[in-house]
Amino acid sequence: MSELCAPNVPVVSVSRNIDPMACGESGPEAAKRHDRGDADLVAATLCGELPAFDELVGRYQRRAVAVAYRLLNNRDDAMEVVQDAFLRAYEKLDSLSKPGHFGAWLLRIVSNLALNRRRARALRQTASLEEMSESRQGRSGINRPDPRAVTGEAAASAKEVKRLIDQAVNELPELQRQALMMFTTAKLPQKEIAKLLGISVEAVKWHVFDARRKLKDRLKDYL
Repeated sequence: MSELCAPNVPVVSVSRNIDPMACGESGPEAAKRHDRGDADLVAATLCGELPAFDELVGRYQRRAVAVAYRLLNNRDDAMEVVQDAFLRAYEKLDSLSKPGHFGAWLLRIVSNLALNRRRARALRQTASLEEMSESRQGRSGINRPDPRAVTGEAAASAKEVKRLIDQAVNELPELQRQALMMFTTAKLPQKEIAKLLGISVEAVKWHVFDARRKLKDRLKDYL
């Protein structure tokens, strides 16, 4: 997926209260070091070293685009989601409780934004199909059934089931939801998911299993 590498993501201007005593060495030269971990780069960014955040972008942009693309299957949408995710991460950086887990935190933002866009896209497509159907009926003046189309009752039922599935997925604990979507929708390997979420492979397996069990139990009367 080399063609999906994200371009440099512009950093928004955000005012921060910087504590000089907590910031040690700073400046462009410090930010150029490539041996610093995520926690060091986050701390440097919070101290005003914008090149440090550029390094975080370079470190995670390829993986972020890959996750977004697998969820959206659209290059332009994936690029927009990743850029939005980096901007949000920058704005909320001081809320990150575990700076060393910046990558997993960022990819959770990417996944949430991608899933939101995917749901919005599905709703637009549904609305468009309904408008086309109503338009055809209006032009003909006769409501002729399309032998290839499902009945209105069946369509409404399918739409309601989809709504219930989305609601049930959204109500899962965040870690379970992320593990489930990365595994079932993004098709990421369990080892990769474990690395992104900062948990063990066995924990990934458990979260996916338990999420599926909860969904099956929640939706047993509809599926």
